[in-house]
Amino acid sequence: MSDRPAEWDKYLLGSVLFVSLLIGGGTAAGLYTDTLIEVAAIVSAAAVLSQPFGQRVPRSVLWLLVFAVALVILQIVPLPASIFNGLRPELLLADSSFVGETRFRFVSLGVGRTIECLLYLVAVVAFFLSVLRLRTEQIQALLPFFFMGVICNGLAGAIQYSLSDDIAIKGLLPFTINAGLFANRNHFAALLFVSIPFVVYHGLFRGNLLSGLLGLVTLLLLLLAAGSRAGVLIGLAITVLSVVFLSARSRASGWGILLVFIGISAYTIGVWTKIDVDAIDPAFGRGEFARTTIEGIKENWATGVGFGNFQKAYQIYEKEGMIFKQFVNHAHNDYLEIAFEGGVLAILLMALYFVLLFASFARIRRDPLQKAAFLSVSFLLIHSLVDYPLRTAALAMTFAYMNAIIFHKGFADRLRQKSEMIEIDHNGDKLFVPIGKSS
Repeated sequence: MSDRPAEWDKYLLGSVLFVSLLIGGGTAAGLYTDTLIEVAAIVSAAAVLSQPFGQRVPRSVLWLLVFAVALVILQIVPLPASIFNGLRPELLLADSSFVGETRFRFVSLGVGRTIECLLYLVAVVAFFLSVLRLRTEQIQALLPFFFMGVICNGLAGAIQYSLSDDIAIKGLLPFTINAGLFANRNHFAALLFVSIPFVVYHGLFRGNLLSGLLGLVTLLLLLLAAGSRAGVLIGLAITVLSVVFLSARSRASGWGILLVFIGISAYTIGVWTKIDVDAIDPAFGRGEFARTTIEGIKENWATGVGFGNFQKAYQIYEKEGMIFKQFVNHAHNDYLEIAFEGGVLAILLMALYFVLLFASFARIRRDPLQKAAFLSVSFLLIHSLVDYPLRTAALAMTFAYMNAIIFHKGFADRLRQKSEMIEIDHNGDKLFVPIGKSS
């Protein structure tokens, strides 16, 4: 009987991550592909979490997740109608009560949409917790699954951009594919730029400098081809920071880093060609979306309108001159949208997450993989200021995986053990032995 630990959990969760990147690029509600991903994530997580062994989940992170799920559940629980008096505009009170009943109301204006959001959140949380339970080497072994998903999206994008100007693909998935395997080119760009720190890590710390350079060049070219203004700007910034932030502790030659910076300089020229100042924020653009959403937040700050109900509630606060054939489905600022849907409690939970995230920076600054994940998460959160990338299953699962790397306790334990050992040369081989013991 072998004493080698089982690896099925790594392959199971890696497959969920890979499938999410293949079919999770839609943004519409009620997609069967998202439901498949959610079911796969929950079932896989149940199998992993049922094991009696595994890494310990940080208590502060666990409580944050418990409160987040509880907040969504609270929105679909009938509450006495008197609670809402003065907390919600009269126009919205009619939409949150039982049919024919005025004694009880829901926080959510649309219970069905909030239940969909609850299933989505539970799936992401379950996947995150199950990855946290893996061993450190298994966490690293999930990277190839992530890279395979990125490569498939990159190949799809390259084929689309090389064929013609009409790159929409219909009928393959329940949503129209417009960039890579995503419905939204901005979200495709987000997947590309969050991959950059991991590609840099692969090149600098895995002894694959050439393949890392080729991968980086490919990602940057695809970002330019995608045409997302936020994507090319963030891609430039995250590349510079990844090289500077990660190369400080790598063994890569200075020449390799110099070549990367030369390439970044050339890429900057391409970035400026993609930016049209007059088109950054037209009259009917993100600035107007933000102003209208803030008006809604002011009148619903105590309870929110219910997760998944932005589109329904936004129309109430929309100016008459801003009503066109096209409608606003998201605020294009995830923080404002979450505050509008979840109220003050959602704002507090977001603040708590940021505290935990940046508090972790002091702990992870010595591990390159955790530093790469921190960069990717940070820039995905920055992108959320002007878009809604985490509302696609592909990026939500990627976000969960990257956060699991950041908050995983095994990396700190490994560094602590390594600091208690000394490197020796044994017949030409480098070995680590505990300090105070001879080989």
